[in-house]
Amino acid sequence: MDLVHSSGNGLRRVPVQQRSAERFARILDAAAAILDEGGYEELTTREVAARAGVPIGSVYRFFSNKRAMADALARRNLDTYLAAVTDRLDALDALGADRGAAGGWRRLIDVVVDQYVAMRRTVPGFALVSFAGPAPGPAVNDLANHIVADRLRALLIAPLGSAGVSVTDDRRLRTAFVVGVEAADALLKMAFRADPQGEAALIAETKVLLRAYLAGVLEP
Repeated sequence: MDLVHSSGNGLRRVPVQQRSAERFARILDAAAAILDEGGYEELTTREVAARAGVPIGSVYRFFSNKRAMADALARRNLDTYLAAVTDRLDALDALGADRGAAGGWRRLIDVVVDQYVAMRRTVPGFALVSFAGPAPGPAVNDLANHIVADRLRALLIAPLGSAGVSVTDDRRLRTAFVVGVEAADALLKMAFRADPQGEAALIAETKVLLRAYLAGVLEP
């Protein structure tokens, strides 16, 4: 058996073996392409199956409906984004750009914003399904942004502490990162409404705003 039951995240099954994982990925790739071409209304299990080259029964083995596919795509986007941010920060560290040094946290701003912009420009379906499903309601959007904020904060808290920056007020730091992510989310959406590739001036101002705001917490 190469599938296990889902633990309640909207999937009917979670792929375990490589063959099932590859099929699962093809289904999500097909869903993303359809979202790009026709939007959420055009996303159907039958069309996804045809595009992915799998029997429709294979789609239903994983997903109960198209919303479950969109949610799984959002989770994949989030995992991809956070992994890419981590890799880019590790690469900077390897070059000697210590993120824990005085002001080093500011490099994180460029990385997190630039990675989002890169994915928005290049990842199919990302415009409609970034880190939460399409039109999911405020509660789901808030949850996605809280997850992003917590993960980004975790990338900084140990290096900051080792550099002598006080991170004892974890509640304040947590709140600050949530506010920063919410603000960036709104501004970057505005940038891509203004220009399909993201208006450069608004992207730059997003970084300015985040640096100015977080400085009050990270450079007291």
